[in-house]
Amino acid sequence: MVWLAIIGLLTLCHSGIAHRTKFPDGFTFGVATAAHQIEGAWNISGKSENVWDRLTHSRPELIADGTNGDVATDSYHRYQEDVDALAYLGVDFYRLSLSWSRILPSGRNNYINPDGIRYYNALLDALAEKNIEPLVTLFHWDLPQSLQDLGGWANPKMIDFFRDYADFCFREFGDKIKSWITINEPYEICEDGYGDEKKAPAIDSHGVGNYLCSDTLLKAHAEVFHLYNETYREKQNGTIMISINSIWYEPSDPENTEQVTLAETANQFKFGWFAHPIFTEQGGYPAVMVENIARESMQEGLTKPRLQQFDDYWIQRIKGTSDFLGINHYTTFLVTGPGVDPTAKSPSWLKDTGAVTTMEVGEDSASEWLRVVPAGFGNLLRWCKSSYNDPPIYITENGFSDRGTLEDYGRIKYLNDYLTEILNVIYEDNVRVLGYALWTLVDNFEWRAGFSERFGVYYVDITQPDRPRTPKLSAEYYRALVATRELPQDERFFDQARL
Repeated sequence: MVWLAIIGLLTLCHSGIAHRTKFPDGFTFGVATAAHQIEGAWNISGKSENVWDRLTHSRPELIADGTNGDVATDSYHRYQEDVDALAYLGVDFYRLSLSWSRILPSGRNNYINPDGIRYYNALLDALAEKNIEPLVTLFHWDLPQSLQDLGGWANPKMIDFFRDYADFCFREFGDKIKSWITINEPYEICEDGYGDEKKAPAIDSHGVGNYLCSDTLLKAHAEVFHLYNETYREKQNGTIMISINSIWYEPSDPENTEQVTLAETANQFKFGWFAHPIFTEQGGYPAVMVENIARESMQEGLTKPRLQQFDDYWIQRIKGTSDFLGINHYTTFLVTGPGVDPTAKSPSWLKDTGAVTTMEVGEDSASEWLRVVPAGFGNLLRWCKSSYNDPPIYITENGFSDRGTLEDYGRIKYLNDYLTEILNVIYEDNVRVLGYALWTLVDNFEWRAGFSERFGVYYVDITQPDRPRTPKLSAEYYRALVATRELPQDERFFDQARL
């Protein structure tokens, strides 16, 4: 059994060798960013405070290097430099997000900030001049603080607030935007923002607020999808989806049936939490989630479960509300057995899963949570194909962190190995992956890591007021990839000492 476990781990860590290096016709390449992480200009020209402004200003000790998004990479003033960088890379599309508090400072549509409209129109026009398609996320974590003061995503009224905000954006920008994402990484919003203090608004209502959040968020997503579908799709001829993130969970011993079952449970709790209601025929939360949380709630003496299944109306209303499956993926964890993770609070999502996990697999990165396990990416994509009726998939984020080196061979190897897995599942398993967005364009404000972890293909010197951008070696790698639609073979991109 020990040998089987070791063989399984070696197989998982091994970077697959693609039988092909060329991407299929029609496959598109892009780069992803988020408004709060790059724009800066946090309180000028009518923009109001958002939850990340509040967190970084009121609790700066939570940010690893004490930085914040006040200036970030100053893309508000330097967006043309970013567009020029995108044009140099040759990408087909640019995934960006809109700042809700820059467009509607109160969070509601009673006042529209003209500068916010001006800024995004200027950015969209600059992209159009370079023939770069915008893929626009309506909400990427930066909720207006005024709405958080009313309860944020734990308040059911957010369904109406989000719908009104989306309605305005569709109406104002829809002639320039043909591809929309409603919400980025709902797990991170709900679990890390309302079930913990890992991300703003840092409510830490563990085991309660996270599930109130998911209930509201999924309904809000569905209402915005139906709004677009019924009011804007025909005249604007666009598409709309959600981006769901996932660590992929593997059994540490693939021959251990209990671990295999627990890994499936963990994947349902992580990815299925938000994918199952939208992408399955039956809809609703995964049965294992409902059952586990009901059992835990009963043991806690509660008369009602902390997570309740949607009623029939909302099951039907949420089902099918995404044109594509957007996937953000970076790493893989191992499930080692049943039980309660020693770091789990009570009650909590982590305790509800009933699985103990470890991230001790693969090479490390600058991020504690990110290990390099390419084969896990392939397994996630195969699982999504079989679990969600073979959906068309866009990889809306994937990338690697280091400390900012310009000769970033580690990032290049990561990208090459993870892209290899995409090629493998496309050609060998007929998984319908249609496009790929690298995270990220420029070194940016990485949330609670600040600027201590660098994901960009352009280095940004935040000690300089003009925030100069310098291309890393990975920028040249990605440029070659996009130009040829083929994994680059040039030896200059690969550190021979590491191979």
